[in-house]
Amino acid sequence: MHRSPNKERWRETHLGRLLAKGLERFDARVLALMARNEELGLALAHLAARGSLDASHVQITRHLPVGGCSLSALAARAGISKQAMGKLVDQSSAWDLVSRLPDRRDRRSVQVVFTASGVLWLNAYRQAVQQAEYEFSQSVGADVAAVVHLGLEAYLG
Repeated sequence: MHRSPNKERWRETHLGRLLAKGLERFDARVLALMARNEELGLALAHLAARGSLDASHVQITRHLPVGGCSLSALAARAGISKQAMGKLVDQSSAWDLVSRLPDRRDRRSVQVVFTASGVLWLNAYRQAVQQAEYEFSQSVGADVAAVVHLGLEAYLG
């Protein structure tokens, strides 16, 4: 039975799909902006430009508190498994974004903290997010951007 393309379009245009595609586009733009950030070390900018650092690494940037936290807490904040976060932390550690320090309260645990390069990365991320939000606002109009922002805040509330 042949289905009309219009009857199947809902799978590409439902809110969840649009949100996911929007996040994908937003994260790609943020990483592209970071790749051009002159304040980042050359090595980090090259990693971002080559696509070595991707949206999965942004999980650490979004969820790691400035003062650090345990790997388990970081994974829970990001909504991914401890094993998956461990791999991201290992890669990010190799790139000098984060380091693992012994937890003073629990010898069996480690704290994941930003390195000095990681703090530069975090600042570049903030700047890139602000620029991407500005570009979004310019693209859809300030009123629509405000409604989208408020609507998402209410929805996630």
